[in-house]
Amino acid sequence: MKLLNIFKNFRNDEDGAVTVDWVVLTAAIVGLGLLVVQAIGPKIIAAGTSIANDVQAGIDYTGEEAE
Repeated sequence: MKLLNIFKNFRNDEDGAVTVDWVVLTAAIVGLGLLVVQAIGPKIIAAGTSIANDVQAGIDYTGEEAE
């Protein structure tokens, strides 16, 4: 009978439920962040490459070539 009470108490204990919720929420946020980075990552790299090429070519902020 004592063993049955231990199992009932274990089943009714909800102390770890909040931790599980936070783990699931954190995993969802990380997954969403990875999807966003994957979606906009190539465009950011292309913009950075374009800026680097402009700086190397000596183009000023007006878009005209420097002399």
